[in-house]
Amino acid sequence: MKLTLEAERPDGPSGATPTVLEAIVRQLCLSATYNRTRMILAPHILYTRNAALYVDAFVVSREGMLPREPKMGVFKLDGLNDLQLLQRPFEASDMFQPEAAKYAGVTLMAIEPPANDSQL
Repeated sequence: MKLTLEAERPDGPSGATPTVLEAIVRQLCLSATYNRTRMILAPHILYTRNAALYVDAFVVSREGMLPREPKMGVFKLDGLNDLQLLQRPFEASDMFQPEAAKYAGVTLMAIEPPANDSQL
C-alpha cells in the first residue's frame, strides 16, 4: 500500500493555467463559462497584463450558437469558470496577430503560426 500526502494526479497538473497551456500547444478548443455565458473557445495566446493572466481566443460558440460575427475575444483567466479541454481541434484564425505590440515581452504561450508553403 502506497501512502502519500498529496492526491495523485494521473492526468498531470490541473487548474486553469495548465488546461489553457495544453489547449494552446495541442490546438484544442476549451469549454468555459465567462460572465455566466457558456462558450467554446479556440485559445490562441496566453499572456500577462497588469500582473494578471489573459487569453485571447476565437469564439467558436456562445450558449451553443454560432456568434453573429467572427470575433477574437480577450478573456481574463480568473474569469473563465468550468474550464474543460475538448477533443476538438481548431485552425489558427486570420484575426490572430502574434506580432501585435500588446504581446511584446509578455507572451507565455502562443499557437504555432501556420506554415507558409510559398517559401518552399
